[in-house]
Amino acid sequence: MEKNTPTIGTILSATFLVAGTCIGGGMLALPVATGLSGFLPSFVLMGVSWLMMTLTALLLMEACLWMEEGVHVITLTSRLLGRGAKWLAWVLFLFISYASLVAYGAAGGLQIAGSLNAVLGTTLSNDIGALIFILFGLTFYLGNQVVGRVNSWLFIAMCLSYVALVGMGVDEVKPSYLFHQKWSTSLMAFPLLLTAFSFQTMVPSLGPYLHKNASALRKAIVWGTSFAFFVYMVWQTIILGVIPVDGEEGLTQLLIRGIPATEFLGNHVSGPYLSLVAEYFAFFALSTSFLGIGLGLYDFLSDGLHIKEKGWGSVFLSALVIVPTYYCAANYERVFLTALDLTGGIGDTILNGLIPCLLVWVGRYKLGYKGVKFIKGGKTALALIFLFYLATLVYVILMQLGYVTSIFNVQEILK
Repeated sequence: MEKNTPTIGTILSATFLVAGTCIGGGMLALPVATGLSGFLPSFVLMGVSWLMMTLTALLLMEACLWMEEGVHVITLTSRLLGRGAKWLAWVLFLFISYASLVAYGAAGGLQIAGSLNAVLGTTLSNDIGALIFILFGLTFYLGNQVVGRVNSWLFIAMCLSYVALVGMGVDEVKPSYLFHQKWSTSLMAFPLLLTAFSFQTMVPSLGPYLHKNASALRKAIVWGTSFAFFVYMVWQTIILGVIPVDGEEGLTQLLIRGIPATEFLGNHVSGPYLSLVAEYFAFFALSTSFLGIGLGLYDFLSDGLHIKEKGWGSVFLSALVIVPTYYCAANYERVFLTALDLTGGIGDTILNGLIPCLLVWVGRYKLGYKGVKFIKGGKTALALIFLFYLATLVYVILMQLGYVTSIFNVQEILK
C-alpha cells in the first residue's frame, strides 16, 4: 500500500537530486573521454549507459522498499545476500563514493582556485581551492532536507548557466567536427559513461525523502536520469562541435593531461563570455554531484557504523566524508579522469549493476518478498541485465590487464 503521497514539489526536488548527482564530474570528463571516437558513437553508448543504469537504480529501489526506513546498502546486502556480499558492498561502496568525491573535489578545486586568482589577483594553489570546495560538504551535518533544498538551488543555478551556455555556444559549433567518427575507440570510454549516470549510492536516501512512495520514487529516478541524458547530449554537441580532436589545445591533449573539457573552451570561441559561463556551469555541476554522492556516503557510513546522525555523530560522519576526500584530491595528480574511469569500470559494474540484480532475484524468488515490481519481465529481464554488466566487467578487467587498450593509453590509441 502506498505511503503518504509526496507533493509535486518534493518529487521535483528528488528529481533534481538524482539529475544533479548524475550531472557532475562526468559532464566535464565525457567530452574528453569520448572525443576521440566522435559524437555519434558517444550518443549510442550514452543511450545504452542511461538505460542500464536507470534499470539497476529501479531494481535497487525495489529492494530498499522491502526494508524499514534507514536501511542502506550494507544492511540490504547482508540480509539478502549474506556476509560475503556485505563486505564486498562495503569495499565497493566506499571505493565508488570516495573516488567520485575525490574527482569532483579535485576538479572543483581547480575551478575555485582559477576563479579566485582571476578575480582577486591571488596565487592560490589548487590544493587550497579543493579544500574550500570540499568543506562545502559540511552541509551534510544539517540533514537530508537541508541538503535537498541547497541542492535544488544549486541545480537551478546550474540549469540557468547551462541555458546561457547553450544559447551562446550554438553559433560556435562547427558541424564538420561532429562528423568525426572512430568507432574502434568508442568502447574504451564505456566505464566512464557508466559513471556519468551513477547515482545509486544515494538511492536508499530517496526512500525516506519521498515517504517510500513507489510511484513518486519511480518518477524521480526516471525523470532525473532522462533529464541528465538530455543535458549530456546537448553538452556533447557543443563541446565536440567547438573543440577539435587534434592540435595543442584539442580533445586529445585534454585526455593526455587528464583535465576537464572546459579548460580549452575559451581558446576556440570568438567571445570571452562563453568560456566564463562554462566555468560557472562546471562549478554548479560539480557541486550538485558532490552533494548527492556525499549525502549517500554520509547515510551509508551512518548505517554501516551504527552512528546516529545527531550531535557529535554528525560531526564525526562529516569528517569521515571530508578528510579522506581532501587528502586524496590534494595529493594525487591526474586524479580527475582516473578516479571516474575506475569507479565506472570496477565499482559501478559490480555494486550498481550486478548486485541490484542479485538483490531483487533473491528477494523476489528465494525469500518471497512482496511489493511493487519496478521492472517487468521477471527472471528473463533480470538475467539479461545481469549478463550485460557481467560482460562489461570482463571487458574492464581485460582493459586493466592490458589485453584491451584503455583510453589512458593515448599513444597506443593514436597509432
